[in-house]
Amino acid sequence: MNDLHAGSAPALRRLLDLLASGAATEDFADVLADARRRGAPADVLGEIDDATWQALRVHRTLRQHRRREAELTALFDTAGDLAASRDLDAVLQAIVRRARMLLGTDTAYLTLPDEAAGDTYMRVTDGSVSVLFQTLRLSLGDGLGGLVAQSARPYATPDYRSDDRFHHTDVIDAGVVDEGLVAIIGVPLLLGGRVIGVLFAADRSPRAFSPDEVALLCTLAAHAAIALDTAKALADTRAALAELNSANELIRAHSAAVQRAQRGHDRLTDLVLRGAEVPDVAAAVAALLGGGIAVLDAEGEPLAGRAAAPGAGPAEAAAASRAEGRAVRHGGAWVCAVLAGQEQLGTLVLRGRPDLDDADRRLFERAGVVTALLLLLRRSVAETENRVRGELLADLLTAPDRDPAGLTARGRRLGIDLGRPHLVLVAEPGRGGAGGGAGAGAGAVRSRLAGAAGRYLFGARGISAEHGEAVVLLVPDGSGGGAGDGTAADVGASREPGASREAGASREAGASLGAATAGRAAAGDVAQRAAEQAAERLARLAGFPVTVGAGRPAAGPVALATAYAEGLRCVRALRVLGRDGEGASAGSLGFLGVLLGDGHDVSGFVAATLGPLLDYDARRGTELVRTLRAYFDCGGSLTRAKDELHVHVNTVVQRLDRVEVLLGGDWNGPERSLELQLALRLQLLSGA
Repeated sequence: MNDLHAGSAPALRRLLDLLASGAATEDFADVLADARRRGAPADVLGEIDDATWQALRVHRTLRQHRRREAELTALFDTAGDLAASRDLDAVLQAIVRRARMLLGTDTAYLTLPDEAAGDTYMRVTDGSVSVLFQTLRLSLGDGLGGLVAQSARPYATPDYRSDDRFHHTDVIDAGVVDEGLVAIIGVPLLLGGRVIGVLFAADRSPRAFSPDEVALLCTLAAHAAIALDTAKALADTRAALAELNSANELIRAHSAAVQRAQRGHDRLTDLVLRGAEVPDVAAAVAALLGGGIAVLDAEGEPLAGRAAAPGAGPAEAAAASRAEGRAVRHGGAWVCAVLAGQEQLGTLVLRGRPDLDDADRRLFERAGVVTALLLLLRRSVAETENRVRGELLADLLTAPDRDPAGLTARGRRLGIDLGRPHLVLVAEPGRGGAGGGAGAGAGAVRSRLAGAAGRYLFGARGISAEHGEAVVLLVPDGSGGGAGDGTAADVGASREPGASREAGASREAGASLGAATAGRAAAGDVAQRAAEQAAERLARLAGFPVTVGAGRPAAGPVALATAYAEGLRCVRALRVLGRDGEGASAGSLGFLGVLLGDGHDVSGFVAATLGPLLDYDARRGTELVRTLRAYFDCGGSLTRAKDELHVHVNTVVQRLDRVEVLLGGDWNGPERSLELQLALRLQLLSGA
């Protein structure tokens, strides 16, 4: 027995050395072959053979342990990657690379579903050399991957091209052939029982995959599923954090807006309680919103701030704001209608803030409400004051002789100096408009006209009241060179009326006839302009034609009552002449003004009508006035006129040509010739 062990001992030591060195399996067979060559006895050879078999078993076990150790190391490394990395692409690339390394395959790759496209695509590849294969897109259910995804189980094929267990397609087969793959194994990426992808390993030669390799690939697939789920969770977390940050910013912005709106509300409330005016509100809102504010009245005229450029008024935007009940954008500005119920009192225009958030927009709209409140308060105060002043005006027109001093004192207490020259304007609804009719309808129309007169005088120092069938306006006269706010020259002065032919002639004649005549002409011009402006604006405010007559400027209760009578006669004359809806003074009506005027200003009428001829005769020593009188006295006959004047007929023609140059081409028309003949007769009778 000892001899047996002694004979086999070298072989056994050699087997141990091979195990220790990790030699290849073929090296173990060489030990038994060497013993046979040396002629070892049969029993020694049997012992060496048994020892070789045991050594091979140990060698196989050690190799399995080493492989398992490598697999565990790879799995631990993958788990470390999952824990340390936030880059999904890097983690998936590492998993695919380790799958290829551990299974010893030529390639490894991973596919994921594309929910938007309804197919799957190559997410990561390792060891691939075919661009066609790397860009493959697989329809759901096609190829080996489709079988794995449908069954949620791993599948392996030693020869992909001849395997008929799954559905082949030309596109997939072309990609596999282009890559040169033969043996393929695919395992599902499972997350909560749902397949979210497939992990593959493939060789370019036939190969059977062992259960250990399938299990290893499944473990790597589980890690890949965890990586995808972690990435999704991180993405969801980032999205949630972003949403929270956005919500936090919105909350901060909303809180700041609420605080700003609260400050704005407190500021506007304080202004109202302190009795502030519209410009104060406009300035406060401009400071709060950081822009420029303009406040326009119902006609688009500025009440505060800078008005829009001509032709660029926000009338259409104001109409849209009124219809929508909120501020609207108009170019680079914002417009808000100032409303009291359905009535538009004015418009707010905000410039310099092309973008308004909801809070600032509401603040701007709140400013419109506050502005409407202030305008209503001002209107209410004005209407109350106007009623009291209207009583004064009614007493003044009804019985001026009863107590002139008392009327003057009452006016002074109300801020009206009756001793100062005033214009009296008499306004009646035009018959061609809404003023037609009688009874209750006429009263309602007159009330509308009275309201329009109050708005027309709003902010001025005039007063108005219903009197008889008309509405009477008393406006301080600004023709004396000291016109201030609220004078007849200022009310409605934003609209420059065209001067009438008669008023122009009156000014020209006045310049040549001395200071007294000039004063009368200027007064007539102011009265005419005031009547025209009042007719235009009252019609716009009332919504129907308004006829206005103006008396001459007057001071004192008695004179003002007389001026009222003259203005009333002007209104009657305008209606007789078919000029409803116009405004005129006695001076602008020519000879009718002489007939209607209470003072019968003959010299003023003569100067206004014949002034250019009188002035020319005075400067040149000619006889144009005498020639014109002879021409009319002779019935327009040149022959008879030259006999009357004892001159040649050509001289008469030349003088009449000069008359035409001075008076205009219509001097011989029916209406003008009547005025000229009347003026010539009055001049002759007055001895001027």
